[in-house]
Amino acid sequence: MIKQKNKRNLRYFNMAKTNGKLFSTAKAITLTGILSLLFMFPVNTFAQETSTKTEKQSQGKIIDQVVAVVGNSEILESDLVNQYLNARMQGNIQGTEQQMKCSILESLLYSKLMLAQAQFDSLTVDQTQVTAELEARISTFINRFGSQEAMEKYYGKSMEDIKSELHDIIKDQLLSQQVQQKIISNVTVTPSEVSDFYKSLPKDSIPLIKTEYVIRQIVLSPPVSVEEKLRVKKELLELRKRILNGESFSTMAILYSEDPNSAKKGGELGFFGPGQLYPQYEAAARKLEPGQISDVVETKAGYHIIQMIAKKGDYFNTRHILLIPKVSPLALQKAKDKLDSIAKLIRSDSMSFDEAVKKFSQGPDKNSGGYMLNQQTGGVEFQGEQLDPQVSFTISNMKQGEISNAVPFKTDDNKDAFRILYLEKKIESHRANLKMDYNKIEKWALMDKQQKAIDNWINDKAQNTYIRINEAYHSCDFKHNWIKKK
Repeated sequence: MIKQKNKRNLRYFNMAKTNGKLFSTAKAITLTGILSLLFMFPVNTFAQETSTKTEKQSQGKIIDQVVAVVGNSEILESDLVNQYLNARMQGNIQGTEQQMKCSILESLLYSKLMLAQAQFDSLTVDQTQVTAELEARISTFINRFGSQEAMEKYYGKSMEDIKSELHDIIKDQLLSQQVQQKIISNVTVTPSEVSDFYKSLPKDSIPLIKTEYVIRQIVLSPPVSVEEKLRVKKELLELRKRILNGESFSTMAILYSEDPNSAKKGGELGFFGPGQLYPQYEAAARKLEPGQISDVVETKAGYHIIQMIAKKGDYFNTRHILLIPKVSPLALQKAKDKLDSIAKLIRSDSMSFDEAVKKFSQGPDKNSGGYMLNQQTGGVEFQGEQLDPQVSFTISNMKQGEISNAVPFKTDDNKDAFRILYLEKKIESHRANLKMDYNKIEKWALMDKQQKAIDNWINDKAQNTYIRINEAYHSCDFKHNWIKKK
C-alpha cells in the first residue's frame, strides 16, 4: 500500500467489488462503467471539514480543492487523488492518469446523485447489515496487515476510530445500492427482446463459450467411529498437559496440528471478529484470557485446543492445535466397494441414476438430484478451470452419459469419502447461440436493458439536480451529461 507522509487515508478501506466485463464487444452488455466504478471506488470518502486544505502526498504537495458539487455534497481533489492511488495499488489502471481520474470523478458524481435520491426517498439501512459488512471488511484488512496493531499503526488511528469512520462509508454504499436496485427492479426482457439483442451483436463479437460440463455425483461418507473420536480427544488432552507443564504451544502446533495454514505459524490464526469462526470455537475462545488454554473443543473441522493470544474490543487472536478424527480404512473400502456396485447397477440399467441418488447418496446435493453446483455462477454448468482438479482429471476421458468408478475425495468439512461421477452433459466449445445458450444471452440482454434504464435515470436526474464541475475536468469524456449546456 502507498503511504502518505502526513496522513494515512482510510479511503483505501473501501475496496469495492468490481463487475468484470462479460466479453469485449463494440456494444457494451454489462451495466454502465459507472456501475462498475461504483463498486471499484468508494461511494463516499471520509468527510473533510474544509474544502481547502493542504495534503502532502507521497508524490509531493497538492492543494485540495472542490472539483465538483452535487446538490449539497462536495467532491474534493483529494478524493480523486486517493481513489487513483487506490486503483493503481490494486492494478486497476486503464488509460492515462487523467482518464482514470475522469472515470473516478464520474463514479463519485453518480454515487452523490444516488445518495441525494436516497435522502429524497427517505431510505434507511438496517443497522445489522451495516455492522455485518463492517466486521467483514475489518477482518479482511486485519488479515491483510497481519495484525490489528499493524493496521492501526499504518492508518494512525485506533480501531474504534477506524470502525466509526468506515461505518458511514458502508451505510452510504448500502443506501446507494437500494437506489440502484429501485431503478432496475422492474426491468425485464421478453423472448423477442432477447432475440433482437442477440441479432444486434456484431458477429465477430459474439462470445466464445468454453467447453462446459454438467456433472452429478453419488457420495458415501462413512462415519468416524466413537473409538477414533476418543483417541483424538485423549491425544489433545495429553498435548494440553504438556503445554501446561511448560512446553511451547507454538512448538506443539508446528509438530502436531493438522491445520496446515496455521501450523506453520505456530497455530496462530490472526484477529477475527464476531461470527467469523465456528460458533463452538468462538464461544470457547471468548471465555479465555490471554495466555489461557481451553479444554478440548469440537467443531465441524475436528477437535481443538485453543490458546488466547490477545483481545482487542470484539476481535481476538488465538492459536490452536487441530486434530481430525479419521475414518477407518476398512470403512472407506466398504464405501468404495458399495459405490462400484451401484455404478454397475446403473450401467446395466438395473437402476436409474436418479433412483440411486435418492436411495444411497449422503451428499448435501442428494435432494437436488446429485447435481454438482458451481459456486461461482450458481448454476450446474462448469468450465474446465472451475472444476476441482480431481474431478477434472476423472471426467477428462469420460464420454457424455458415462459413470466413473468410485474415487476418493475430501468433503467440505475435510472428511474422507468416496463418490461416483456421472457426466450428464458435455457441451463443446462454441460461439454463443440462442438454441444452446438462451439463458446466458437472456442475462446479457437483461443487463443491457438495465444499463439503458440507468443511463436514462442519470441523464434525467443530472438535468434536474444542481451540479457544478471544475473547469479543469470539463474536457473529460464523460459517458453521461453531467455538464449542462448553456
